[in-house]
Amino acid sequence: MTDDPLAPLLDLPGVADAADRARDALSAVHRHPANLRGWDKTATEASWRAGRSSAAIDGGSVELRRDGDYDDPILAGAMRVAQALDGDSLEQLTGVFRRAPAQAFARLHMLAAADLVTDPDTLGRPSARPGVAGRLDLLGQLITGATSVPAPVLAAVVHGELLALEAFGSANGVVARAASRLVCAASGLDPHNLGVPEVTWLRRVDDYRALSTQFGTGAADGVRDWILLCCEALEAGAAEARSIADAARAG
Repeated sequence: MTDDPLAPLLDLPGVADAADRARDALSAVHRHPANLRGWDKTATEASWRAGRSSAAIDGGSVELRRDGDYDDPILAGAMRVAQALDGDSLEQLTGVFRRAPAQAFARLHMLAAADLVTDPDTLGRPSARPGVAGRLDLLGQLITGATSVPAPVLAAVVHGELLALEAFGSANGVVARAASRLVCAASGLDPHNLGVPEVTWLRRVDDYRALSTQFGTGAADGVRDWILLCCEALEAGAAEARSIADAARAG
């Protein structure tokens, strides 16, 4: 039997405990009274906050026009992705993600980069750079069962690897953050995508950029610090979800 390639990550100081805290926080917010039956409304609000924050991390606007359209192409793409990670669309996309992660990545890129590319034939097509296809294949194997590490750790690895790899010609940040959300949803960690970790990544954007770069080096300390940041963001994202649920219940 092949050893779990991500198992050593759980031995890095603080990682297992951080993953447990993220899991417990998200589990608790799913039991919030407003989310027991009204999760569809709170999930939609979470997706809007996630989309705007994800766009802002990459330098996009957060201004939403009254007619529902967007002037900024980064924001437009991030919001299309956010809509795909909500409601019935989420269920469809997680189904694809569990079976064929590369297809899900391609779909995310098509949504995120539609207004950013000059050649529509490049949408959803990873770079032909040496090594990209192989690393995407390895990611797909991890997602489809080659590892049994806790979902917060896998989400951090998928997120960090996609940022480091820059598999597509544009919108890699939006795709990577969306893929992290897909791991959370598909694994059952956050099945309705109620959490909003993007808010923390935006608030700590300098740390986000620096630590994702360190993750890309493969050094143990860099990998550890990135995973801890991601787990902290998931935990804080659950608190954001609780504030959304509290407001929904009060209203």
